[in-house]
Amino acid sequence: MKRILLTLLFIVSLKTMAQNAIMSDTIVLSRKQAESLFLEKNISLIAEKLNIDIADAQVIQAKLWPNPNLDVGEINLWNNATAQQLPPLWGNFGTTSQVNAELTQLVQTAGKRKKLIAMEKVGVEIAKEYFSAFLRNLKIEFRDNLTDLQYNQAQQEVYQKQLASMQTLIKAYGNQVAQGNIGKGEYIRLKASELNYLKEINDLQKENNSLQKELKVLMNLPATSFIKLTDEGFVPENKNINELNLASLMDSAIENRPDMKVLKLGNEYNDNKYKYERAMRTPDVTLGVSYDRGASLMNDFVGVGFSLDLPFFNRNQGNIKAAKLASDQGKLMTEEKTISIQAEVLNTYQDYLTTKKLYESADASYEGDLDKLLEAYRKNFLQRNTSQLEYLDFVDAYLDNKSILLNSKKDLNKNLEELRYITGQEIN
Repeated sequence: MKRILLTLLFIVSLKTMAQNAIMSDTIVLSRKQAESLFLEKNISLIAEKLNIDIADAQVIQAKLWPNPNLDVGEINLWNNATAQQLPPLWGNFGTTSQVNAELTQLVQTAGKRKKLIAMEKVGVEIAKEYFSAFLRNLKIEFRDNLTDLQYNQAQQEVYQKQLASMQTLIKAYGNQVAQGNIGKGEYIRLKASELNYLKEINDLQKENNSLQKELKVLMNLPATSFIKLTDEGFVPENKNINELNLASLMDSAIENRPDMKVLKLGNEYNDNKYKYERAMRTPDVTLGVSYDRGASLMNDFVGVGFSLDLPFFNRNQGNIKAAKLASDQGKLMTEEKTISIQAEVLNTYQDYLTTKKLYESADASYEGDLDKLLEAYRKNFLQRNTSQLEYLDFVDAYLDNKSILLNSKKDLNKNLEELRYITGQEIN
């Protein structure tokens, strides 16, 4: 018996420790605090940002001159009877030694180096816009997850309150059934509602677990942490939306969206590449200085020279044509993207206004009145002034209306985020 009691105490203490550990790992955050953590700690963002440093390194590489080349040859380690006598290199050594050395330097012509640097600098700007596009996509995913978690928490709170209320009623009805004051049918009906609430809470908790996983990865938080969001920001500030002009939103999207900027920078890159490929028609020149000992009219001969390709067959025609076609193609893609962005802005703006209209159709005091009315129904039901059927019907209607109100808030938030995403700007 003592062993059983000790085992039970040990299990209870472990359970208490586990619960305390979970509670101590709970992190309460506002949306702003969560986003600050996301921007500071997200591993994908840190890794993606390194692409900008990689592009900067390519600019450094483009600025470097080609290395000079030293070629040493014709060194004889032996001699024969026909060897010519030369002045010694030092002491008595080297009277029959021959050597040839040549130092050459490639000189790029037609401004090729300058044009290559210009291309790589555009590459840096493209890398920055790719990072902005990556951040933009990750940010809307993160913010949508925050909205979903706030919605989930609010839904759970609604059902937890109804569950607590229902369990109080069930306890009271259980006592009445035991005393034979009421039939068991009404008690069973309340138990069925309790089971339904438990099922809803269970489903919401599973969804919460999934959202917790996504957000912990995005914010680089420990796996054991539990995120609790405040209500702040669930209903977004939207008073300035009425002042927005659709044409200005379209212009903003075309000007600010990273994917559009990448296309425009791509056109600039293609123009620079076209200039570079045209410059490649002009042959580069290799300048050289050579020294020759014992293989010319002079014992120690020093001479200069140059070399270049003769552009008889290859004048880089194919690469020039390809670069020109790529430039033309980029301009067509930019034109198509402009039309697509304008259509996206119009559609998203209309969706937002539609959702906003639904949200504003409910009176500001409606939700509070709904809660008060539920409490009145509950009291009347306890006092037997309202039938069980009427009470449970109202509770179902209450839950449906709460769900509609919460969904309208969630959709308003998500539609505003979509509008921010499509226009490429933060709309306050």
